[in-house]
Amino acid sequence: MDKKDKIFLTHLRNNARETLTVISRKTGIPISTLYDRLKAQEKDIITKHTTLIDFAKLGYLCKANVTIKVDIADRDIVKDYLLCQNCVNSLFKINNGFDFLIEGVFKHVKEMEDFMETFERKFKVLDKNVHYIIEDIKREAFMADPQMIDILQTS
Repeated sequence: MDKKDKIFLTHLRNNARETLTVISRKTGIPISTLYDRLKAQEKDIITKHTTLIDFAKLGYLCKANVTIKVDIADRDIVKDYLLCQNCVNSLFKINNGFDFLIEGVFKHVKEMEDFMETFERKFKVLDKNVHYIIEDIKREAFMADPQMIDILQTS
């Protein structure tokens, strides 16, 4: 990946709705080149175009990160189960004594506790940690800072 690719990705990370025309004006990279790079990166680097949402404004007042450890024989069925749960916003396979990190979004704490209770009835949970998210301080900011563009253009 060259410097122009990184600059282009930084623009997309900062505002994915910005048009290729605007990005072309800002970077001096021709629109056709940006389009070709976008299509190539969608096959390789870009995994998903999405929108960040303030869930609290939609009535989902409880967000939690939960680390769980399950029996090794159950890992695949636990993963499949969690992938099908609407309240699971993100799911990660992790290490250091745990198997999964779940980012869950719920209307309230009771809904989250009910989810975990149901989960623990279905599967043998060997260990878990629950961390309620009080406030998003910084989110999805890596390679999205406009200052990064300046740094990349001058290097």
